[in-house]
Amino acid sequence: KMVDPTLAEMGKNLNEAMKMLEDNQRKVEEENEKKYARKDIPGPLQGSGQDMVSILQLVQNLMHGEEEEETSQSYRLQNVGEQGHMALLGHSLAAYISVLDRERLRKLTTRILSDTTLWLCRLFRYENGSAYYHEDDREGLLKICRLVIHTRYEDYTLEGFNVLYTKQPVIYISSAARAGLGQALCNQLGLPLSCMCRVPCNTMFGSQHQMDVALLDRLIKDDVEFGKLPLLLVANAGTPGAGHTDKLGRLKELCEQHKMWLHVEGVNLATLALGYVSSSVLAATKCDSMTLTLGSWLGLPAVPAVTLYRHEDPSLSLAAGLTSSQPVEKLRALPLWLSLQYLGHDGIVERIKHASQLSQRLLENLKNLDFIKTSVEDELSSPVVVFKFYQEYSNRDQTSHAAQASTIQHPIISNEGHIYDTFNQWLGEQLAQLVPASGVDVVELEDEGTCVRFSPLMTSAVLGTEIQDIDHLVDCLKMKIPVLTSTLQLREEFEQEVRRTVSLLYIEDLGWPGLGVVRYNYHSDEKNDDKQEKELEKINAELLKKLNELESDLTFSLGPEFGGQKNCVYIGMVTEDLDVSELVETIAATGREIEENSRLLENMTEVVRKGIQEAQLQLQKANEERLLEEGLLRQIPVVGSVLNWFSPFQASPKGRTFNLTAGSLESTESMYVSKAQGTGSTPPPTPTSSLAKQRLPGQKAFKRSLRSSDGFSETSSLSHCDDLDKLDQRSPNLSPGQEQGPLEMERAEEQKEVVQAKTDTEDIHSDQSPPDCTKAEEQASQR
Repeated sequence: KMVDPTLAEMGKNLNEAMKMLEDNQRKVEEENEKKYARKDIPGPLQGSGQDMVSILQLVQNLMHGEEEEETSQSYRLQNVGEQGHMALLGHSLAAYISVLDRERLRKLTTRILSDTTLWLCRLFRYENGSAYYHEDDREGLLKICRLVIHTRYEDYTLEGFNVLYTKQPVIYISSAARAGLGQALCNQLGLPLSCMCRVPCNTMFGSQHQMDVALLDRLIKDDVEFGKLPLLLVANAGTPGAGHTDKLGRLKELCEQHKMWLHVEGVNLATLALGYVSSSVLAATKCDSMTLTLGSWLGLPAVPAVTLYRHEDPSLSLAAGLTSSQPVEKLRALPLWLSLQYLGHDGIVERIKHASQLSQRLLENLKNLDFIKTSVEDELSSPVVVFKFYQEYSNRDQTSHAAQASTIQHPIISNEGHIYDTFNQWLGEQLAQLVPASGVDVVELEDEGTCVRFSPLMTSAVLGTEIQDIDHLVDCLKMKIPVLTSTLQLREEFEQEVRRTVSLLYIEDLGWPGLGVVRYNYHSDEKNDDKQEKELEKINAELLKKLNELESDLTFSLGPEFGGQKNCVYIGMVTEDLDVSELVETIAATGREIEENSRLLENMTEVVRKGIQEAQLQLQKANEERLLEEGLLRQIPVVGSVLNWFSPFQASPKGRTFNLTAGSLESTESMYVSKAQGTGSTPPPTPTSSLAKQRLPGQKAFKRSLRSSDGFSETSSLSHCDDLDKLDQRSPNLSPGQEQGPLEMERAEEQKEVVQAKTDTEDIHSDQSPPDCTKAEEQASQR
């Protein structure tokens, strides 16, 4: 059909117009999409992506941070080693191998898994075992518990928790096991905490960290009588704290008797790879399962832990999760497969043997040190050394022994455990800071308190610990022992001196590793507790500042960041030559000086305020007197100027000056007469410490000076004037109104008597022979 040309033209124009409108709308939508991408998408994802160098630089910045990294962290990164590179390569290869086709992947993973399992069973003497590789070291024990539940409860797969309800399972763990292990197992298995039984360790016989076998037998029999099912026992071949090994042989017999599963874990299992193995650890090869942590033993980063077990039913192992039908999960063994081949048998044995030699080297040196107590189960082959600082009571001074015999118990003895825990905590932190390559740490043991632990199997491969590091550790320990002993002995003397001083208050803080804690006690008649607390805080803060300005070897601080007392001065470790009485008296004198200066400032402020008020009143009175003298006409502006021009009024200036020293207003008439400002009375001197005694060049404060008894007999060649000058120099500089302490007054009187005796002797025997003079001087010195 023919179309009207006008309509055709109109349709064409409409199509073009719609096309233009749609194009503009599309451009607007594209621009909005770009704006949305730039606004909401994070910066690293914008554009076409980042290059490899930029991404690695970002990772490096995240690893090291902007600030300087600590020595221990940098040391760990530098000692990854080539065997560590092989383990890291295994993770990359596992990701690459996972893209292979299913058949090739199955053959490759089967070969890797079987090889690694065989090698580990041969290395650690565990014949005919299977292996489960896991990232979390507790996961292997968890899967073993599931396996035992499936084995002992035949209907568990069908009925689930109902079969557990009818006969409650019981899992036994040692009280020396790692913290939180029992609770983690119950949470993952869905069991109540009543299913977990903690077995106490021996307290009367044997090691204090070994499981009590006789008590375990009674616990099992009691549970059986109550209708419970003993399921599994977790034993230790090297407890997490002290590295002790349970009696695995007897425990295995007990488990066979009650049809229980025996699982063993611990650092001492590493010694199974050595040529000589102690019988206590060798019994672990007969257990039902064991967990090995080869990553820390061999210094391999990010390698999985391995749980070796023996079980005949593969279907139950599959149900418990110990085996998997997924080939990708079997690639967990690839890092170990590469690392074990790289190290070889000699390399593996050498690393474990080196760790044992480090322990033996430290143990031999600790035997020769006084005040060091070790807690080692088997000194011949123990890879863990636990020691602590402990001073026997017989080695202490006689005053402490006499105090023990009295009816009142000695404060150090009553709080002995807490004090030693604090000191050993400080010792462990100091050793770890001074010798970071040693890897020592602080551990809390149930019976022995705080101790220092050296476990090279867990740290030496990563930190690269060598024999010279152990020697350095022993040298640092020798340096710290005298400080610990002297501080422990002087704590009581410091407490007694502080309690005898009126203005000081002794604060009992058993968690502070040092000489003690003292507070300057500020007394005020005001009832405002807030104001008194602020004044106390101000005085003690200024006292701490003054003490730190002294040239001494002591450390004064505000105490720990958390848990410390407020408004106190904490004194750190000290040496044996500390003069405690001088220290306490200096603290008291400095506190009094600060308090007097503070009160002087307050009094001066009050005097100035009253003086200003009095000056205002006198100025007002002077203005009134001036009006009366000049008359009313002179106050009128125009009339007063004319009157003053014809008849000037002569008035003497009557100024006032405020004397800060006297605290009063004075007339300025004398100033106008002499045209000079008077000095007034001399201000009172600033109170100073009464213990500013003269010290030798280079001698630090609070050091006890050792003077021989015949010090004065050797000065016969000096004149009496020199003796008097020395006596004046030795006497403390006292301000007006201050008194000497009883100790200083007694010393000054004794020295004056000696000098006077020498004077009388020379006057009496002036015409005698020199030998007689010498004899008289010796008698005077003895006097």
